[in-house]
Amino acid sequence: MSGFAYPDISPVLFDFGMFELRWYSLAYLAGIVAAWILIGRNIKKYALPISRKQLDDMMFNITLGIILGGRIFYVLFYNLEMFLAHPFEIFALWHGGMSFHGGLFGVIVALFYSAKKMGYPFLGLSDMAALYTPIGLFLGRCANFINDELWGKPANLPWAVRFPSGGYIPRHPSQLYEAMLEGVVLFCLLQILWRFEWVRSKKGFVSGVFLSFYALARIFVEMFRMPDVQIGYLFAAVTMGQMLSVPLLIVGVWLMIYATRQKSAAK
Repeated sequence: MSGFAYPDISPVLFDFGMFELRWYSLAYLAGIVAAWILIGRNIKKYALPISRKQLDDMMFNITLGIILGGRIFYVLFYNLEMFLAHPFEIFALWHGGMSFHGGLFGVIVALFYSAKKMGYPFLGLSDMAALYTPIGLFLGRCANFINDELWGKPANLPWAVRFPSGGYIPRHPSQLYEAMLEGVVLFCLLQILWRFEWVRSKKGFVSGVFLSFYALARIFVEMFRMPDVQIGYLFAAVTMGQMLSVPLLIVGVWLMIYATRQKSAAK
């Protein structure tokens, strides 16, 4: 049989009896903490007029936005029928079920609120947040792999993985595809762009690159990933993830054009 056997990794990192620490939860926590630290370094490096308290308040708002937005979108777009039948499951975050698109929407709302409260340009904050979001995406997709979920279609490839919940059939490790594209590749791309002063001066350009690249990567990888069993394909071979990525692509391209024109107008 082709491919690799699924590694025997428990989704629970530590079990304290009444409380479990799962890799999935740790991925979110580590991604937020890493962004918190790195944004703080950016503020110091470029002497931005943002105080420590303002940064802490902003990150708290972002964390709340990720949790609320991610969960609400998952409930509404991915498994509404089940949650209507079992409403208390909405609050059982430890059972999994978060939408990136919803988490992103929550972050945008949090950044808009923070920018207004701080008197700082919204697109300036969104650019800094976009720089380090790929860290959380990478960790989150790795956690999906550990959870034996969101695996891909059957594949006769040397790197295919035989997932237990996938019937031990060799499949695309689509979680790792996303971890590399949305995490590693996107992170490196944004860090390279951020080194150029002309990119940093175009507020919103980095945010546009992030949204566009993520949308394209998600649309591409979904072609190798099995659709959510409770939804299936919306039409033809189009998934919910691909449909929700189309608006991100449109907004991302618009943001890059807008940022470039704003710079030109300033000149």
